[in-house]
Amino acid sequence: MTSEWDKMRAGDWYCCMDPEIDARRTKVFDAVHRHNMALPSERGDIHPELRTLLGAAPETARIEGQFHLLYGENLFLGDGAFLNVGCVVLDSARVEIGENTMIGPRTQIYCADHHRDPVLRGQLIERALPVTIGKDVWIGGAAIILPGVTIGDGAIVGAGSVVTKDVAPGARVAGNPARVL
Repeated sequence: MTSEWDKMRAGDWYCCMDPEIDARRTKVFDAVHRHNMALPSERGDIHPELRTLLGAAPETARIEGQFHLLYGENLFLGDGAFLNVGCVVLDSARVEIGENTMIGPRTQIYCADHHRDPVLRGQLIERALPVTIGKDVWIGGAAIILPGVTIGDGAIVGAGSVVTKDVAPGARVAGNPARVL
């Protein structure tokens, strides 16, 4: 029998409120709490405990405080990636953030895609779709990146935008939903 965790990792429909999944989240929540509560001078760019739980976090990557994350192992940061204060990454699937990408304050990245059937949604059935953000991308503050989106290298996403579809390399998008400028 396949566990809910295995289903999530495979991109299949799964129940998000499962004891194994809960235990994994709790471990990460504790590390994120320590990251957020540490003095910046003691925390460094990423709290050491949090860094060990991430899929990839080179020494040149930085995550500011008031950060929120679900699983950690699905977050892959490139060299020089920067997440400003208050970012939320719901990494139920792989989230890649390329090198030298800057993510503005309070930006939210979602991988969870809840079921369209209200009965299944009520049973907390969802699937996880990856998010890929290329290198040298600039995402303005309070943007929302939805499940399954890819943002190409060198793109710019305006502050407050809701990105519902892929963004081509070098494109500039803004609005709700985000549209090419």
